[in-house]
Amino acid sequence: MARFTVRFLKDVIGDQGKSCEICQQAVDVDARDATEAFSLAQRQFCKFREITDWSLHADRVDVQPADFPS
Repeated sequence: MARFTVRFLKDVIGDQGKSCEICQQAVDVDARDATEAFSLAQRQFCKFREITDWSLHADRVDVQPADFPS
């Protein structure tokens, strides 16, 4: 299994009218692949926020391997 970091990202507009991206939450999970990592992180994100759909609090996700190459 590999380690992944899954970030839930949202675009917001600041008071100057500029768009910026914020990370709503980052979740580290152990999974076989990026698809499984997203699924596991999605459940944790929803449980933490007490929601059933992650897209209520984020616009997109970014899944990256967290393992460092040897």
